[in-house]
Amino acid sequence: MRLRSLLDMTDLGLGLVTGEDELDRFVRWVVTTDMLDPSRYMSGGEFVLTGLQWLTQPADCETFIANLAQAKVAAVAAGDALFGEPPAELAAACRKHRIPLFRVDAQVAFATVTETINRHLSVGRAADLAAILDRHRQLVAGGGLGSVLELVHRTLGTPCWVVSSIGRVVAGTSDELPDAVRAAFLSARRLPHVFSYDGTRYSLFAVDADGTSRIADWFLVFQSDYKDWPDERRALTSELAAVVALERARLDDRQSAEGRLAQELIDLIMSEAKPAEIISRLELTGLGLSERYLAVAATADSGAVRPGEVRAVLREILWDRSPAVGVVDGEAIALVSVGGEQLLDDRIHRAIETLEPGLHSSRLAVGISGAVDGEGLRGAVEEARYARRMAAERNEPTSIVRHDELATHMLLLASVPDEVRRMFRVRLLDPLSSYDKDNRSDLVHTLETFLEVSGSWTKCADLLHLHVNTLRYRIQRIEELTQRDLSRLEDRVDFFLALALR
Repeated sequence: MRLRSLLDMTDLGLGLVTGEDELDRFVRWVVTTDMLDPSRYMSGGEFVLTGLQWLTQPADCETFIANLAQAKVAAVAAGDALFGEPPAELAAACRKHRIPLFRVDAQVAFATVTETINRHLSVGRAADLAAILDRHRQLVAGGGLGSVLELVHRTLGTPCWVVSSIGRVVAGTSDELPDAVRAAFLSARRLPHVFSYDGTRYSLFAVDADGTSRIADWFLVFQSDYKDWPDERRALTSELAAVVALERARLDDRQSAEGRLAQELIDLIMSEAKPAEIISRLELTGLGLSERYLAVAATADSGAVRPGEVRAVLREILWDRSPAVGVVDGEAIALVSVGGEQLLDDRIHRAIETLEPGLHSSRLAVGISGAVDGEGLRGAVEEARYARRMAAERNEPTSIVRHDELATHMLLLASVPDEVRRMFRVRLLDPLSSYDKDNRSDLVHTLETFLEVSGSWTKCADLLHLHVNTLRYRIQRIEELTQRDLSRLEDRVDFFLALALR
């Protein structure tokens, strides 16, 4: 039951004081309270009745409403018996926290309001039960989301779809849906959202608005305006979203054998494993040894988009190519066979850019390697990660760096055998890493900064917040540990390449 339905129950004597824009909220049950902070007894969706006995000073209104807003109640109804009408401070607090405020006529008992609303809720739940069980039965029986949506179509009399964030129609009445609908979902300020395209109205609902970021979520599309539906049909969208969320969870490969093998392959590539071990594990993933591969690395700079969601985005973009995707240290890494799709990197690039409206304040950085064979997987992953780090330095919502934008030294390093690269890195950097670990020093970072400023003592000291003499001591210690001379171009180049191989 939605809040606006209560205004049609004239026998309840309810009047709306503020919150007309929030009347599409659902009511789960009714609670009566006169505590200043009843939030610990709320779980969300309550219609809260209060006689205002807690009101001893104007500031109490802000405290009471703030507590209820935190508990995510549906609305507040204040009785007229004590003050004659809701105080202005109460209405102001409700507007501030976007909580609809009703008034209850002094002649109507709270018990009457509670009994009437609960009776309507019970009737609605009983009427929906058979349909809910039928939809779940269709899903469990193996009919998939297509049969569930067909059932919903017959119930609502309107076409409906489940669509991914990149616009793939997961299931629906037909495969045809304007791409503008996906863009409207990503850019909508609030959901549900009604969108018009070519004279047709579409209603858009998130499948998991509270638990999944917009760019990783699926969404529901109905070819009609949900505001014109009766209450029982509006309630259906929440139940359908729950069914779709279950199906998406079932398809999540992270707990499957395929997903675990993919994660193990990525972990192996990131370790010091020999190429033969990587190829052996590659055979188990089903990618095939005769193929050529691309590596993709991606991160988001905000907790609003979690690493697991970035992983889901990469899988969705490459859903028809069965990629091997894993997460290592917060970075999502995907391996995908090129097959006959020569412009696969273009496709990935375009798909990432279309997600920009759904990022809001987050930024997505992506690196794409060149194509390699099975023995070049580690080099491809390092190339993609290096490209991703370059992308992260750009101040753009979606930043993609491809292999053809990389410096030539990275392309050269990607083609060098794994063992040669490892030994080169170990010989130059391990003495410094060991010294840093044993002495809690910062020689590796000092070396990296020194090379970034082309050996400028003043700039490097400023960046590290050191005295120049302290910097000179550190550089001297680096030269002693590695038997190299940082005044020589050759030695600087060797260190630069070794740092790039980390």
